[in-house]
Amino acid sequence: MSLFNQLISPFTRPAAAEADGAGPSVAPQYAVRETDDAYGLTVYLPGVAKDGLELTAESDQLRIVGRRAWKQPEGWSALYRESEELPFALSLPHDNAVDLDRIHAELADGVLRVSLPKSAELKPRKIAVS
Repeated sequence: MSLFNQLISPFTRPAAAEADGAGPSVAPQYAVRETDDAYGLTVYLPGVAKDGLELTAESDQLRIVGRRAWKQPEGWSALYRESEELPFALSLPHDNAVDLDRIHAELADGVLRVSLPKSAELKPRKIAVS
């Protein structure tokens, strides 16, 4: 059983982490879904552009760091803010259940969608009986 199975819960919000050890960060909302062939990860990163996004796949975890590009205009002060100005950071552990060479990611309108194909060893196989 993959560790991703433990994370399959729509809109889970983990505890805050640190982005590359550079200080505090905010853990984004995310959802993990599973099919027979892959895991689907949706991460909500409002204000993050492609150049501010780092996605790293290692042998035991998937790490996402997103930095927002918005800068406060001079002389402007917020009356109310829904989110902090901190970077997003998310680390999801796995037990080699993912084929790291076939991961595909897309970022559009602050929503990151990542396809994490399962390793061939984990897919069910039909065995012919002679």
